[in-house]
Amino acid sequence: MENAKGRVFKYQDNVDTDVIIPARYLNTPDANELAKHCMEDIDSTFVSKVNPGDIIVAGWNFGCGSSREHAPLAIKTCKVSVVIAKSFARIFYRNSINIGMPILECEEAAENIQPGDEVEVDFNTGLITDKTLNQSWQAEPFPEFIQNIIDKGGLMASLKG
Repeated sequence: MENAKGRVFKYQDNVDTDVIIPARYLNTPDANELAKHCMEDIDSTFVSKVNPGDIIVAGWNFGCGSSREHAPLAIKTCKVSVVIAKSFARIFYRNSINIGMPILECEEAAENIQPGDEVEVDFNTGLITDKTLNQSWQAEPFPEFIQNIIDKGGLMASLKG
């Protein structure tokens, strides 16, 4: 996997799928249309400020709520390179891998990284480095088979060989 490097958008605990992509926009399967409304109920400026490669950092239980895979899809389509959180709701975690969206759990990094910080993630080692704070934290890297799923763009794409 290629390293991620970007500016941080930071959110609190229990960010649910209804604020990641509000239900009123679920009538379209178009990922680009979903991305236009990503995070708007929690951060109305997110889509106008996010740049390719930027990083979301959050607290406990990110992606809780309904099991819709629209939530990680909207984030991925905004070209966010990784979501780092203290923990993820299990269905969000699995949906993220299924669509090829990298996520990492690291309590210390999520606690210390601040909004706007420049952060770099080495997916091969799990090292998260905050260039602004000049600090690093160790997350558990994905096993090779999950890295392969993410590298190929998701579970279905990885099964095509």
